Amino acid sequence: MSKDRSTALMTEKSLFCLSAEFVIISINSCMKTMKDYYLNVNRRVERVKSVVNKPLTLTEKILYSHLYDKENVREYRRGVDYVTFRPDRVAMQDATAQMAMLQFMIAGKKTSAVPTSVHCDHLIEARLGACPDLKSAKIDNREVYDFLQSACDKYGIVFWKPGAGIIHQVVLENYAFPGGMMIGTDSHTPNAGGMGMIAIGAGGADAVDVMTGMEWELKMPRIIGVKLTGQLSGWTSPKDVVLQLAGILTTKGATNAVLEYWGEGTTTISATGKATICNMGAEVGATASVFPYDREMYLYLKATGRGDTADRTERVKMHLRADDEVLKNPQKYYDRMVEIDLSALTPYVNGPFTPDAATPVAELAEKVRQKGYPDKVEVGLIGSCTNSSYQDLDRVASLARQVRDKELTIEAELIVNPGSATIAQTESVETLQNAGAVIMANACGPCIGQWKRMTDDDMRPNTIVHSFNRNFAKRADGNPNTHAFVASPEITMALAIAGSLSFNPLTDKLKNKKGEWVMLDPPNGRKFPPEGFARSDKGFVLPTGKTQKVIIAPDSQRLQALRTFEPADEKDFSDMPLLIKVKGKCTTDHISMAGAWLRFRGHLENISDNLLMGAVNVFNGKTNSIKNQFDNTYNAVSAVAKSYKSKGVSSVVVAEDNYGEGSSREHAAMEPRFLRVNVILAKSFARIHETNLKKQGILALTFIDPDDYDRIREDDKISILNLAELAPQIPLKVGLTHTDGSKECFDTAHTYNSVQIEWLKAGSALNYNARHKS
Repeated sequence: MSKDRSTALMTEKSLFCLSAEFVIISINSCMKTMKDYYLNVNRRVERVKSVVNKPLTLTEKILYSHLYDKENVREYRRGVDYVTFRPDRVAMQDATAQMAMLQFMIAGKKTSAVPTSVHCDHLIEARLGACPDLKSAKIDNREVYDFLQSACDKYGIVFWKPGAGIIHQVVLENYAFPGGMMIGTDSHTPNAGGMGMIAIGAGGADAVDVMTGMEWELKMPRIIGVKLTGQLSGWTSPKDVVLQLAGILTTKGATNAVLEYWGEGTTTISATGKATICNMGAEVGATASVFPYDREMYLYLKATGRGDTADRTERVKMHLRADDEVLKNPQKYYDRMVEIDLSALTPYVNGPFTPDAATPVAELAEKVRQKGYPDKVEVGLIGSCTNSSYQDLDRVASLARQVRDKELTIEAELIVNPGSATIAQTESVETLQNAGAVIMANACGPCIGQWKRMTDDDMRPNTIVHSFNRNFAKRADGNPNTHAFVASPEITMALAIAGSLSFNPLTDKLKNKKGEWVMLDPPNGRKFPPEGFARSDKGFVLPTGKTQKVIIAPDSQRLQALRTFEPADEKDFSDMPLLIKVKGKCTTDHISMAGAWLRFRGHLENISDNLLMGAVNVFNGKTNSIKNQFDNTYNAVSAVAKSYKSKGVSSVVVAEDNYGEGSSREHAAMEPRFLRVNVILAKSFARIHETNLKKQGILALTFIDPDDYDRIREDDKISILNLAELAPQIPLKVGLTHTDGSKECFDTAHTYNSVQIEWLKAGSALNYNARHKS
């Protein structure tokens, strides 16, 4: 075993406190022990203060203490300056880990430079229940699981087998620590902000940067201060905080910003409740969300077997919150302020089709009548990485006990996905099962489209309610006419019991089996199991370093070794045909669908067949039907792109606002790159997706005048007229040649810095880094 690998494994092993039943995991900063991190945090924060000469927000304390170059500290302008960081660890889920590991394999490194883990939670289909579904997943996905486990073993990465739990819940229980910094190849990585950590969703190429020891680049985010006052009570839950916030900020209102929570109300919310709020910050575009360290985090660390970490955290807690001067004059130090009174907050139900369509539950019945939404709730789904903690399920279980005691019935189908193996073993899950719920595997399942829904008509308009984070059309079950509403687990359960979207559990009564009208009492639940979390090392695999070669079958339809992208010539940006002009919302689900396509996440060529198949073509109002300019026929987006590629022709995608909203999946950037899309021109981009496009060597441009979007015609040839002048903050001219011979041009903006321009010239960030290091 090499010295590097031995050091990496010994460092990881040194973080484990062995007990008779379980290996308790904590994590450190950049391959140092947790003790070293907390010993150094005082010096790091004080040095930053001496340089910037001002009080610091919590976000600034964490980010500045994780600068890649800690010796050359200076003040960075929020929303302007790009900064390089050295995160403490990387976390990946099995769908995105495939492409990340394939990229890491061509980076030429012997082991990951930082502690890294892979969690198998995305590929398990929810169909019959936990046991049969897990058994099927292990058979159907064996090739992928074997690849990931062998790659983890070779490169010193911890592997969590299918069934061990959902990535963000497992990270919260085992790895997250106050003051730390992590990136993850899943957009809901910010979940760890519930433990006072700056955790950021990113693409696989970003993960590779960190795993290879390279600088990880991020534009210094703006900071939105969210002040919480009062205390939650009754039916209101932490989920309602972020559901209301989504209505205030919209799906792009926190783009390139961190949501930093503060105020006395924060101390009244459990650590897992804080995690729920941080998790769904991704739905408003936030880079990350973070809570200040408090007693609730201390108790959670203790409850999950990390007492040593809890005690060390206590000694430096003054550095794990914003400075007093910031909290006294928040308008001076935050870029925007939002205040929410928890005592006045009411439960919300958001949707359908977008997570920012926020409606108080008391107003929902009227909205159902006005909009004509299907009122019957057919399925209630509880769980996902957002709401599958013990406290979540225990509060729902209290409602299940009322169904029994008050002789009610649950009118809708009820499906539950526990967050981890530790939670799945609690009596709350047993209570739900006894009430008739189908307990699915400790995995994502329906939340990401891995739901084999049994229905009489998969195109029929219908309503479901879930405690997930996203409700884009077709996301859960593939039916574009499923009206999916996002709510807390408690409200989801109440609406499932009633079987009606118009039911308000705060005021309405239900008729029981005796014909009596009864009300549901507000839910209640404990933060931790009274008997403690049942620990088991089942599903957890430490790397041995014995694997010498990661084998990918040459005829595999699920895995394909990567080839580096070739850089484009300047001429490749001239007279490019329009591939598609997208109308309206275009999320990563529209660009690269999940669901059944998850099986191809490790095979770039195969998964590219789904390119933009969910996007609406503005010229005909159809999905996956665009014009091929060479033969004037209409075909699937990928088919037309392949046709252009076969002729050596590059193409352009034009889109509207917040293009690439949603998941961190870099496949949405790699697929167009693979099919020779050289330019994405949009009104605006979601943060993660814009970075992914840059990393893969695609030119991402935005309209300076949004009305220029209307100039582009179906048969246009598009050119970048001054590409040779590409430089930071210098607009690029886009030229249009119409079929009638007329021409137009307009200026577009970009956010490329000097290094990112070199990525573009090299063909990708991976190409640039390989050459730069050599």
